[in-house]
Amino acid sequence: MAKEFKITSIRLRELEQELHYLKTTREQEVAEHLKEARSFGDLSENSEYDEAKNEQAQLYGRIAEVENILAHAVIIDDGLEGVAETTAGHVGLGCTVKVRDIELDETELYAIVGSQEADPINHRISDDSPFGRAMIGKTVGDTVEVEAPVGTLQFEILSVEK
Repeated sequence: MAKEFKITSIRLRELEQELHYLKTTREQEVAEHLKEARSFGDLSENSEYDEAKNEQAQLYGRIAEVENILAHAVIIDDGLEGVAETTAGHVGLGCTVKVRDIELDETELYAIVGSQEADPINHRISDDSPFGRAMIGKTVGDTVEVEAPVGTLQFEILSVEK
C-alpha cells in the first residue's frame, strides 16, 4: 500500500500548479537547454551537455515526485465537518494548538499539518514529528511530554482551534 500524503486543499492546488508549470514551461526550457548544449559538439567532453542532462533528470524526478504526492493525497481540511464534531477540542491535523513550555514558561502557537506542509521555522509542525505525534488526540489542559534530542520537554495545551 502506498504512503498517503496528508495535505490541505490549498497545498493540493499549489502542487497541481507546480506540476502544470513543470510539464509545460520548465520542460520546454530544459529541452532548449539540452538542444543548445548538443550543438557544442563532442558529447563526451561537453560539460554543458552533462549539466543539461542532469537538469533534465532532476526535472523528471520532481515531476514523478509531485505526481506521486497528488495520486496519494488525502485532503485534511475539506469535508471533515463530522470528524470535527466528534473530535472537537482534540488536537488533530489542521488544528492550531497554543502550548506553554512548562520549563521555560513560554507560550507558542503551532499548526499541526501533514508532512508535505511542515515548516518548523514558521510553526507548522508535521503530525509525523515527535512533537506532532505527542500532541495528536490530546485536549486542552493536558500535559504532553515530547522526546527531543535535548531531552524530554513538557508542554501544557492551552487551546485547540480547528
